[in-house]
Amino acid sequence: MCTLDATTPSGGFLAALAAALPTHSFWSARTVVAVSGGADSVALLLGLHSLASGQGARPRLIVAHARHDLREEAAADADFVADLAARLGITCAIRDLRVRAPDGVRGEGIEGRARRLRQDFFVDVAREHGARFVVVAHTADDQAETILHRSLRGTGLAGLAGMACSRQLSEGIAILRPLLGVPRSVVRAYLESCEQPWREDATNADVRYARNFLRHEILPRCELGPYPAAAASLVRLGSQAAVAAAAMRSAADHLLEAHSHRQADGGIALQTQKLAGLDRHLLAEIFVALWYREGWPQRDMTARHYLQLAAMTVSAADTAVAIPPAIDLPRGVRARVLSAAVLLVDRGE
Repeated sequence: MCTLDATTPSGGFLAALAAALPTHSFWSARTVVAVSGGADSVALLLGLHSLASGQGARPRLIVAHARHDLREEAAADADFVADLAARLGITCAIRDLRVRAPDGVRGEGIEGRARRLRQDFFVDVAREHGARFVVVAHTADDQAETILHRSLRGTGLAGLAGMACSRQLSEGIAILRPLLGVPRSVVRAYLESCEQPWREDATNADVRYARNFLRHEILPRCELGPYPAAAASLVRLGSQAAVAAAAMRSAADHLLEAHSHRQADGGIALQTQKLAGLDRHLLAEIFVALWYREGWPQRDMTARHYLQLAAMTVSAADTAVAIPPAIDLPRGVRARVLSAAVLLVDRGE
């Protein structure tokens, strides 16, 4: 029996999991738990079930398992998860995802398509069961790998923050990552103390994939060599970047609200004379905030586009500087100078 004793492997894991869950309304709401069958998600499910049972509450959990068409072992993984859910007395939803079949969405590879289809599935399960939360099992090691991957690929401050502990997945549904502060070694120690097996995905060892390359070739060498705290340092850097990014985002939201207004035709007019003296990166963040607020598609917007809008804002406030009268942006958004002090941004429908 796994108990909540912080001096034991199981107790330390359960205490960390409990501390990361929302303090209000979590146990009274239905919750979808994403379970692949791997060690991290199996530990998450067992931990949530144990915490709920320890409170004398009936666990209001629903297991969601996505069966991808990428591996021959997928059927066995689904059977394992279904059996585990049945043993715990938890409803289990399983969906086949055709990841190999392109569905018309551009600009994403197999991994990106699999992620999008999984999240769509989780939202559908949450809506069907009236769940408010979808809980996934990303660990501190996953966070370190994400931050390193993004920094090597090229990212801004927000990307350097890594994965958020929580965010809105769909209207009324939040995704939670309560294991982001828990190392993978602690997860496995918990499962071993409970004598609970899990499934291993052989593709996780394939270093042709970028994340696996970092996991197996780079981070272990760092930690066995001159950087023994590499993963922890990356996670700490991500936390600091998240704080800075949140401050920048808050400032941008305030400036957007104070110095913009909606035109009768739906366009957004920005008072460039009041914004032109700001740092261009903060100006760019104002446009990021605008895109978020308006719900405009961001898939094809890049840092270059936002900096281009920032430069246009500065130029619009200075009549001595030649500027393009208008620029066309992805997904039908157009920015144009309305007057010497106003930049109008709208989306043609």
